[in-house]
Amino acid sequence: MKVHSVESRFIAIVIGALLVFVAPLFVLFLILSSDRVARERLQNTEVLLKTNVQALGKPLWDFDNESIDQIVADLQADPAIGFVRVRDTADVIDVSKPAVAPDPGEARSIVRTDILHKASNGIQKVGTAEIWLRREGLFSRFTKDEIAIFAIFFFAVATLFTAAIIGNRITIVRPLMRLTAAIEATRRLGSRHHVDWTSNDEMGALADNFNAMQSKLERDELELKLAHARATDIYNLTPAMLFSIDGENRITAVSDYWLRATGYRREEAIGEDFTAFVAEEWREAYRSRHATNTSDGGICEVTVRFRCADESVIDVLILETGAEASHDRQALSLSVMTDVTELKEAENRNHRQAITDHLTGLLNRQGLESMLDHMIGEVDARGQQLACLFVDLDRFKWINDNLGHAAGDDVLCQVAMRLRRQLRASDIIARLGGDEFAILLAAPNARQLALDISDRLVASLHAPFLVGGAELHVSASVGVALYPDHAATAASLLQKSDMAMYARKRGGKNGVQLFDSNMVDIARTRLEIEQSIEQGLRSGWFTAHLQPIVSLADGRVAGFEALMRLDHPERGLLPPAEIIGVAEENGSIGKIGDCILSKSIASLAAISKLDGLADSYLAVNFSPLQFEPALPARLAALLLENGVTPARIVVEITEAVLMLDNPLVREVLDALSDLGCRIALDDFGTGYSSLSYLNRFPVDIVKVDQSFTRSLSSDQPDVRRKSRMLVEGIRTISHQMGCAVVAEGVETAEQWDILQAMDIEFAQGYLLSRPLPLEALLEKLDDFAPSQAPGRRAAAL
Repeated sequence: MKVHSVESRFIAIVIGALLVFVAPLFVLFLILSSDRVARERLQNTEVLLKTNVQALGKPLWDFDNESIDQIVADLQADPAIGFVRVRDTADVIDVSKPAVAPDPGEARSIVRTDILHKASNGIQKVGTAEIWLRREGLFSRFTKDEIAIFAIFFFAVATLFTAAIIGNRITIVRPLMRLTAAIEATRRLGSRHHVDWTSNDEMGALADNFNAMQSKLERDELELKLAHARATDIYNLTPAMLFSIDGENRITAVSDYWLRATGYRREEAIGEDFTAFVAEEWREAYRSRHATNTSDGGICEVTVRFRCADESVIDVLILETGAEASHDRQALSLSVMTDVTELKEAENRNHRQAITDHLTGLLNRQGLESMLDHMIGEVDARGQQLACLFVDLDRFKWINDNLGHAAGDDVLCQVAMRLRRQLRASDIIARLGGDEFAILLAAPNARQLALDISDRLVASLHAPFLVGGAELHVSASVGVALYPDHAATAASLLQKSDMAMYARKRGGKNGVQLFDSNMVDIARTRLEIEQSIEQGLRSGWFTAHLQPIVSLADGRVAGFEALMRLDHPERGLLPPAEIIGVAEENGSIGKIGDCILSKSIASLAAISKLDGLADSYLAVNFSPLQFEPALPARLAALLLENGVTPARIVVEITEAVLMLDNPLVREVLDALSDLGCRIALDDFGTGYSSLSYLNRFPVDIVKVDQSFTRSLSSDQPDVRRKSRMLVEGIRTISHQMGCAVVAEGVETAEQWDILQAMDIEFAQGYLLSRPLPLEALLEKLDDFAPSQAPGRRAAAL
């Protein structure tokens, strides 16, 4: 159809050219030729007419009808003349040929002329002649020769037209038909057909270019097929679950590995909505993946649960990348699905391990904090209260230090089981670390429930623990805080239950304490003390004040007790007892002790330069936490540095240190004794087993507690009598054990005299001197003369 259409258009163009250019010229030629012939014939007719008309003059003059008829017949015989009429002026003669005049419309022209006759009296008009010339056809005007010329012209044009048609068919239509056939064959058969045409013209070039294009397309198609095959092989051989989806989440392609891993057949997956393979509770997360999980690189990441063909469910990580549709390409999408079930299980295990205490199996601090936030949300929704119980074991450090950490771990496990038995199934218990536990209770009236359960928890620990065949006793201090009564946040609730627990510790341990607002002030004060300790250690605010120890026999200064003081630049001297208590709790007591020991030994070295004080000794109090294996070596280095002999150092310990019965403490005391230092038992008489300590430890000095000294001068006779008996008993036992006796807290001359009468060797107290810094003490030492009486000495103070 297309070939014939091209040929038809070519014929139409040729005919159009003939009609537009050749035909008008030919018509113009015919018209001009016809007009020429017509003019020639008209001229001939006019000549003939004039000749014959003049010949009619005499017959008309003579009324010679026969001659007139003959002349008219001769005129009418001319093929160009169609009608002739001759009349005389007298209307006697009227000759017409033919007799009936034709239609005037058939005449090409009508010629009228006067007939004249030359008479004796001159030229006279004798009549008129009327001649009608015939209307002739276009070709009737031409001669045969002219018509032959026209025929030859028409034959030449026809021959040229036919040659153009045949040439067009040979040079254009035939190669176009072959080109069309090749294209049609390529379209129908799918193979690349070539055009069988060879020529040196444009059609040959077109055929060659078409064949070259077909060859190139064939090569490109082959390369595309190979590339597609390689891409398909890569898609299917990649050891990953690959799939592609369209804009409506319908699956357009899946890899063989995806089919093997999921168990589906390809026809079951292609065209299906991928969301249908996702577990129902995860479908919305998959649909909204682009809105919430697209990275800067255009990669969307989402983790969902996927249903396999065997109805098993696996956790999969889907990484999706793609390109949006544009005017020259469709939307592209490629997703990589990775089975992360084992990874998820490992994460869950790690999460459980991260929030679980490995020793007791309870929640750890991190787990408790997450549960605390969750339970606060629940009690808010239900309009309930949440109680937090902070449990801390008493004397647990002693178990670790003396029996080892294995025994301590065993105790912690048994404690965890006992605590768990006292709780409801919905209650939460956690081990925060060390010997600290926390319990969360949710109830409409959590206050009373918490106090009841706390009492049961404390009572459950009364029974001894069996560890390594030995029975151990452990008690607990419990602090209770309520949400929202005492705290508005999870962190604040845990903090305030901790405050309540420490308040119970300070109040005697082994009990329950409910939080109150005063504890905040106590905690703030404690924080201020801790900050003062930290700043004091950095800035040198700690000083050693010395209090003289005087011989009761002659009033001579025998030694000094070093007492710790923190001289705050703004608040002055801070209470030593508070400083020591906080320092022992936060572990800074060792640094403070080292600082005071260094400064007090340096002060003793300065005092030793005074007359009569070269042999005076220095008594230094040591906290139980200071008894470390390195203490003897550190003390020996300080003594060597300051030129002080070890015999002038007295290490004061309390019965609390001895009650620990720690082998390490015993080793350190033995090492100090071997170094040459003396040991003093401070606050003697206030403990539980003082006499056994005198026998078991290398004690050299016994210090009578100041409460006994004050009672010697009591207003109540019975109290005075019993106090004197106790002091005399302590003196007697100490002397029998080879220990010297020092009476603390001597404040009156009466107490001085009583102690002197009892043969007590030494005394110290405000009667003699308050603890003073080195500069003030050096000025004060001039008052201590052997001959000075106690009364005058008291007045001097």
